[in-house]
Amino acid sequence: MLARTFGWSFAVTALGLLIALLYDGATGLALVAVLAVLEISLSFDNAVVNAKVLDRMSPFWQKIFLTVGIAIAVFGMRLVFPLLIVGITAKLNPYEAFDLAINDSHRYHELMTDAYPMIAAFGGMFLMMLFLDFVFEERADKWLPWLEKPLARIGKLDQLSVVVAGGALAFVAGLYAEDPGDVMIAGVLGMVTYILVNGLGELFSEAGGDEDEDGEDAGEEGPAGVAAGEGASGRSGPSSLALATGKAGFFLFLYLEVLDASFSFDGVIGAFAISTDPIIIALGLGIGAMYIRSLTVFLVRKGTLHEYVYLEHGAHWAIGALAVCMLVSIGHHVPEWITGGLGAGLIIAAFVSSVVRNRGDDQDAECISPSLA
Repeated sequence: MLARTFGWSFAVTALGLLIALLYDGATGLALVAVLAVLEISLSFDNAVVNAKVLDRMSPFWQKIFLTVGIAIAVFGMRLVFPLLIVGITAKLNPYEAFDLAINDSHRYHELMTDAYPMIAAFGGMFLMMLFLDFVFEERADKWLPWLEKPLARIGKLDQLSVVVAGGALAFVAGLYAEDPGDVMIAGVLGMVTYILVNGLGELFSEAGGDEDEDGEDAGEEGPAGVAAGEGASGRSGPSSLALATGKAGFFLFLYLEVLDASFSFDGVIGAFAISTDPIIIALGLGIGAMYIRSLTVFLVRKGTLHEYVYLEHGAHWAIGALAVCMLVSIGHHVPEWITGGLGAGLIIAAFVSSVVRNRGDDQDAECISPSLA
């Protein structure tokens, strides 16, 4: 199971480290290894949320996410995206931006740093909307009932997520940003992107649901069907559809790619604290991205999210913490160990709570069985 799921990740790791060794010797090898660990630590919560959505996709769209999606994640977000940002900021074409990255890494780093407030605003607001939509929804299982119950209660107010996120963006832009207008525009675009992709996912999921009722495209039962049923009480992203196909599957795939991009912003920028070489950054973060993809598949195949029900809660609270860190970082640098530590700590706490809950359920079942006998 592990070899089959993580086989490609192991192969990419070996290849990436070999390329790093040939490219920059022992120093390059060490930097790539550190960057890979950084990416994994910052994006573990991404894997949990990805698994929840991937569980609702048809086998075809799952394969697309694991093939085309990984190419977008590794080459698009970890290599092309930084060059694109620098090119737009400095008004350079792609070749000039790459030449600048190779021959003047200090200037390249400066341009990326200058663009970071807009990047953080876009990614932070996308993740903030995802987090707020989760905590404002009523759901049967509650990890932190003392907090989640009142949040679900006030979440009945229509469009509260937009109100809270918009207020947070205006506050941060006015308090921290050197260019409030640019930050506001980027943040609003992040909110619009989330609302658009989420809305399209709902639209085509509902269309697919109508087809299911007519018997034309019935979904399969099992774990994926259970996950789809959960959409009635709450959602974590686009509305669920058991084994989503066609347009519904496409928009779930699109949602996952935007979500991955939002998570990768923090890792890409944080990588510059370790190296400014775009090749080293792409290799290190690319290896980390492969492990996140493999971990996503592992969680789906093992049914981990169904067994440990609070993991999804912990992942979304970690997303909320990351969104806050990204918004704060518009004005003040937030060390990577804080963002990574918060995410890992919340997920570990949710896992432990799930284990305790499962043991309690097992003990209750043992107590009931003798009495029935």
